[in-house]
Amino acid sequence: MPPKPVSGAFERFAKEFRTAHAAYERLGEACHTSGPLDGKTRELIKLGMSIAARSEGAVHSHVRKALHAGASQKEIKHAVLLAIPTLGLPTTVAAFTWVSDILDSKSSSRPRRVGRAR
Repeated sequence: MPPKPVSGAFERFAKEFRTAHAAYERLGEACHTSGPLDGKTRELIKLGMSIAARSEGAVHSHVRKALHAGASQKEIKHAVLLAIPTLGLPTTVAAFTWVSDILDSKSSSRPRRVGRAR
């Protein structure tokens, strides 16, 4: 399995503050392995929490991680849609733009088919 996708900013932080980063990674691993949820479900939940916190960077990160864990674009968009009743339309629309930043970049980086589908 390829390494988890991370942003350049996070990589810079991890290099500069190695001890704090290592402690953060251990805490995250302990939280992830302390319950029955699978990786995809955990990332979709963390995406929802990132939306609630209105953290654009965390939304970007958890979209990448959800894709890496096997979530489809439809599942990710559904997770965003679930924000409307609790967080309201403005927050949800903002989250859709943040999610689209990643999903659109992933779509454009995939090779496109040429010719007719068979």
